[in-house]
Amino acid sequence: MKLTYSILKKIALLSLTILLFTNCGDKKENTVSNTAAVNVIVATTSAKQGTSFFSASGQIETKQHANISTRVMGYVSKVHVQVGDIVKKGQLLININNTDIQAKNAQANAGLNQAKAGFYTAEKDYVRFQKLYKQNSASQKELENVTTQYEIAKAQVEVAKQMQNEIRAMISYTNIKAPFNGVITSKTIHVGDMAKPGMPMLSMEAPSEYIATALVSETNIIHIQKGENVTVFVKSIDKKLQGVVTEISTSSLYTGGQYLVKIALKNATKTKLFTGMFVTTNFTAKNIKSNTITIPKAALIYNGQLTGIYTVSESNTAILRWLKTGNTLGDNVEVFTGISKNEKYIISADGKLYNGVKLNIK
Repeated sequence: MKLTYSILKKIALLSLTILLFTNCGDKKENTVSNTAAVNVIVATTSAKQGTSFFSASGQIETKQHANISTRVMGYVSKVHVQVGDIVKKGQLLININNTDIQAKNAQANAGLNQAKAGFYTAEKDYVRFQKLYKQNSASQKELENVTTQYEIAKAQVEVAKQMQNEIRAMISYTNIKAPFNGVITSKTIHVGDMAKPGMPMLSMEAPSEYIATALVSETNIIHIQKGENVTVFVKSIDKKLQGVVTEISTSSLYTGGQYLVKIALKNATKTKLFTGMFVTTNFTAKNIKSNTITIPKAALIYNGQLTGIYTVSESNTAILRWLKTGNTLGDNVEVFTGISKNEKYIISADGKLYNGVKLNIK
């Protein structure tokens, strides 16, 4: 009887253990099966044949800008403008002390008056001796001498006039004026400073006409065409502008091996731009044969330095793929490896995605 009770006790404990394991298994199975599927929107990859794109960095510039300097040396007597001032073409910007030039101008005026007086006398003698020669009252030699003096006097007047013009030009160089309508962007000179030829004193630009520049590598410059429509991204203000290629440099000698491309911006006046803002310009190379896969940037996920995307398996579950990406064009990015043509990937989801989660494709 004792033995029978012990055996029954062991059998009962074993049955209870089996029941507990069975219940746990059922609970786990029910948990997995009861996990709600994530609603997602998917798209299918495709390769764009016969076209490719690349990006180039640059900055915002104005179509018209100038560094203001002088052609004479002298002390600055007055500066009429400050940084940010709007000026008109011909407006006086800087005065340079021109006392010594004014003295030379007085000498030039005196020299011109003297030359004119000498010419007046020589002209009268020339006219008089012509009459005497016709009346046989003066010799050929005398007429030739008077004619020579007349020509010399006439030449001296011309020399004096040119000297006066030169002095006047030097005076104009001491009164620095605006070459066009614009705004003062920098000032490096102050009253009392010594102005020197070629030394920038002011900078100004016409702010209403902005352009974008791009430095393009030698492998890509051959794919850019004048008149091509491009997209320009201004990073600091997160704006996308449309533009047209207006100028393509054929030399990289002074630009560090990069070729300078200029782009006229459309509707740039509606955007608050400043010279020097960094931009990224996207170019389309239609004559490059490629099978580039592009996907929206919004579909990408990031983990440190890794870039990935969730794809859709045959059983409608999410699979995370890590990608090797390339250039960015607008809202899309090139994909080199990690996903193939005609594969489905998730654009957006209304729940958390992870490997193996069930998907409800809308």
